[in-house]
Amino acid sequence: MTFNASPIVRTLADSIRLSLPPIAICFTDKVPSGIKNWTGQALASCRFWQEAATEVFATSPSDHDLCAIGTFTHNLETTEEHDTGGRDGLRVFADLSYVREQDIASIPVLEVRSTHVVYGPLATIPLTPDVVLLFVKADQMLLLSEAFQQVEGSLPQATGRPACTIVPQAINTGRAALSLGCGGSPSYVDVLTDEVAIWAIPGSKLDLYVESIATLSKANAILATFHQMARKDVEDGKNPTIKESSAAIARWK
Repeated sequence: MTFNASPIVRTLADSIRLSLPPIAICFTDKVPSGIKNWTGQALASCRFWQEAATEVFATSPSDHDLCAIGTFTHNLETTEEHDTGGRDGLRVFADLSYVREQDIASIPVLEVRSTHVVYGPLATIPLTPDVVLLFVKADQMLLLSEAFQQVEGSLPQATGRPACTIVPQAINTGRAALSLGCGGSPSYVDVLTDEVAIWAIPGSKLDLYVESIATLSKANAILATFHQMARKDVEDGKNPTIKESSAAIARWK
């Protein structure tokens, strides 16, 4: 059965104003008919996130060959020549004290190897996504962090370099993940400005997160109005009681 994300996308659009449409990522050993293969060139695996905002396409491990970090974190099949280049790159990072040898073991790597990665807008991708990426700003991160608390029962942890680890982090743990990006990703993903971070929601919990986001969005809008009015009341010399404030919020529900 074809995956239909239209209701989810509409709810997200109503709840949060995203910098880029929600991006779906699917790991598979068989690409469904009708999905075209990637034919361009990508210097980094994260570049596929930007391309996926407008079209659905499938990549093979060789399409990620120019990104040693992406093939590593996504556990893609590589050649010995590619691995040698990757080790050379890691030595450069180590010389910069950017990724030290002792840091490598803590970098999330996808536990299951697949032969293809399918990317596309969540609205039109025909496969059930393994992970959904949201590119968000500070006010949206507030909402998503509150949703994380409701769904996971704990506080979210922010990660940094490399940005692509957010994909295996979310899939391996089954919990949403927050990435602040890395030194390289803004060069390949135009939307990753200084004000934007990335949330990865595991496909298995997408419905739970979207439901929580919708509820919290409405609650935050009500509370924002209330606090603005409460501030005005105080500035006007009024002194509303907690009971009066609670009653006002209840009327707006």
